[in-house]
Amino acid sequence: MHHRHYAHRPAARPQGAVRSPLGELEQAFLALAHGVEPLTLPAHLVCDTPDRAAWPIDRVRTHLAHPSTRPDLRERTWREVIRRAHELGEPWDVVAVAMTVPVLRRMLARLARPAHLERAEVEQEALAAVAAALRTVNPGAEQLDRELFSAADRAVHRLVYAARRQATRETAPAATHLDHLCSVPQAEHGEPVDELTVLSRAVQARVVDVAEARLIARTRLGGEPMQHLAAERGVSVRQLYRHRSAAEQHLAAHLRRRLQDR
Repeated sequence: MHHRHYAHRPAARPQGAVRSPLGELEQAFLALAHGVEPLTLPAHLVCDTPDRAAWPIDRVRTHLAHPSTRPDLRERTWREVIRRAHELGEPWDVVAVAMTVPVLRRMLARLARPAHLERAEVEQEALAAVAAALRTVNPGAEQLDRELFSAADRAVHRLVYAARRQATRETAPAATHLDHLCSVPQAEHGEPVDELTVLSRAVQARVVDVAEARLIARTRLGGEPMQHLAAERGVSVRQLYRHRSAAEQHLAAHLRRRLQDR
């Protein structure tokens, strides 16, 4: 039976907290399961000897994800959830996507994502892929859950690949140039100049500002993790990577011009 539910006001996130699409979907799902009129499914779908006729959807999901649940019960439950999503729409479309959350969490925990690719972006990509697959999957097909998880897996790996290619394009030339700053004859009176002096002079020449010079020095020279500086400055890691890349490109161009002028 399709139960109506009342609006749920999610708990406020602490200021500065990173938004988690999986976490927000989970809040909506649990609100459906434990609201004034809990959303339920027939318990016999996922259990041979249930203690009651209907179970809240979160309890059904727990049994659905348990390794001991037989494949035929799992298949039967997924078929019913997807059928309701197709025929009844909201909130069953939300329920169907939320049923994948436990597996998606495990999948994304194993994903080797670049540091500048934010977890929230990967989570959103996985959920979007599941939602898109949900609209086109045939409820009569076999291994329905595999189709949803495979769609998410392909989407997040495409995202990771694209992020790595972009990072290589943006940072490789400038980073290579900066890695060799010690060997660049920037000295006056024939004495070598270290990287910090080069950065200091770039600030004086207004090629980079003080914040950009500190960002380069602390991460490139001091080895400080970008995550620490992103939290300190109240920006995303990806935004900070882009900021550093732009500053390094300006610095590299400035150094090339100085060498050409000699």
